[in-house]
Amino acid sequence: MSFLSTIAGLGNPGERYAGTLHNAGFWLVDLLAERAGETFRAEKRFDAETCRITLAGDSVRLIKPQSFMNLSGRPIRAFLDYYGLDVTKLLVVHDEIDLPPGIARLKVGGGHGGHNGVRDVIRHCGADFMRLRIGVGHPGEKDKVTGYVLQRGPADIEEAVRSAIREAADVIPLLAEQGIEKAMHRLHSTLKRST
Repeated sequence: MSFLSTIAGLGNPGERYAGTLHNAGFWLVDLLAERAGETFRAEKRFDAETCRITLAGDSVRLIKPQSFMNLSGRPIRAFLDYYGLDVTKLLVVHDEIDLPPGIARLKVGGGHGGHNGVRDVIRHCGADFMRLRIGVGHPGEKDKVTGYVLQRGPADIEEAVRSAIREAADVIPLLAEQGIEKAMHRLHSTLKRST
C-alpha cells in the first residue's frame, strides 16, 4: 500500500512566472515528471496540468493547478474527487519564505503560515494533507515579500532552491513506500541548516 497518491505543485501558470521563486512547487513536480520520462498535459476539466508517474511500484498522480496560486484549492479538490483520492495521501509542494534557500521540510497538517496558495487548498480540501515546504528565503521586510517571490531570485539563491528540490525529490519514493516519518527523518538529516 502506498502512502502517497497525489503530488500537487503550487505555482503560477505561464512563461512570465516560470522562473520565479513562487513556482518552486512547479519546479519539483516538473523534476519528478522529467526523472520518470513523463510529460504534463492540460486537463481542462480540472484547470490543471497532470501526469502519472510510478514511485515505489505504485502509480502517483502529479498536478499543477493552472488557476494561479491564490486559487489552487478548487482544481486540486476537483482532481481528488474525480479520481476518488484520499486527501491524507496528498502532498502539496510550495515555496516557503520562512525557510532559507537550500532547506526543505516535510510536515503533515497545520495552518497556512500566510501562504495564500496553501490557504486556498485548506479552504477546499481541509488541513490533513502532507506539505513539502521549499525554502526560498525572506527579503527582510514584509512589504517586499510579494515582489521577491514573483521574480527570479539571484543565481546563488535559485541554485540553493533547486538543490533542495533535488534532495527532496530523492526522498519522495521513500515517502510513498514507508510513509512521511521515514521520509522526514531522511530529508531533515540530509538538509541540515548550515550555521
